[in-house]
Amino acid sequence: MKFIDIKGTSFLMGAVDEEGFPEDHERPRAKVSMNDFEIGDTPVTNADFKIFVDETGYISEAEIAGWSFVFYSLVEEKSKEKAQSVKQLPWWRLVKGASWNHPFGPYSGIDDILNHPVVHVSRNDALAYCKWSKTRLPSEAEWEFAARGGANDLIYPWGSELEEGGAYHANTWQDLFPSNNNAADGFIGTAPVYTYQPNAFGLYQVIGNVWEWCSNPRGIPLTEFQNKSSIDFWRKNNFYSENEYAMRGGSFLCHCSYCNRYRLGARNGNTANSTSSNVGFRVVREEI
Repeated sequence: MKFIDIKGTSFLMGAVDEEGFPEDHERPRAKVSMNDFEIGDTPVTNADFKIFVDETGYISEAEIAGWSFVFYSLVEEKSKEKAQSVKQLPWWRLVKGASWNHPFGPYSGIDDILNHPVVHVSRNDALAYCKWSKTRLPSEAEWEFAARGGANDLIYPWGSELEEGGAYHANTWQDLFPSNNNAADGFIGTAPVYTYQPNAFGLYQVIGNVWEWCSNPRGIPLTEFQNKSSIDFWRKNNFYSENEYAMRGGSFLCHCSYCNRYRLGARNGNTANSTSSNVGFRVVREEI
């Protein structure tokens, strides 16, 4: 992971289209002013998180709880029989022993996927990593400004069509969700972080692959980003919590029929202590 210098200016925050969910408060768009900052060109990888754990002995929330959510088709064979399905979300399995270093169940590992984004990390785990690495989580405004790459009116980092030019530019779901993913983009689960072309600022996979935790609470009005800086959100919300916080970018499970939240203006969130096989994080720091 390298840090990319982002020069602050004002931009239009919020969805260009009207494809979102009303409860996500993607619109109306708001003009937001940004300060300079630096942001990781990729999400934090398994290799990055392993260095942190090796140096600190940190134990993640999934490890403490003894389980995490794994998408049903990714559960390792040895764990499938005992994995519990989730009511109303039957494609998720509660897998005992699943964690950041055992992403598909207790018998799996990360040696072959060190260059993939770390998953099964709660927002609280991400805060611990930030404290160690002297970084912080981006606000939604910082995340969207960087993800847009200097363009105000794009739906996706490359344009207005998900499969522009007959090619795939992100790791999302293809075919019928959740029963069949034909992997036309090359991946069933997560992809290496440097897969596909970066956006205009040099950031990789700002949509698809994994959801990325942010510093501010979930679903707040976009106008709040006009009145509070990213540092304000961080100072207020950089502590352990079980409340709901924002996530951005979508994941390899997103599809227009179910979770059309891989658009640049799309918003989502979850409880800060939740963990699953499609959630990671990207970090920022003040420009040096």
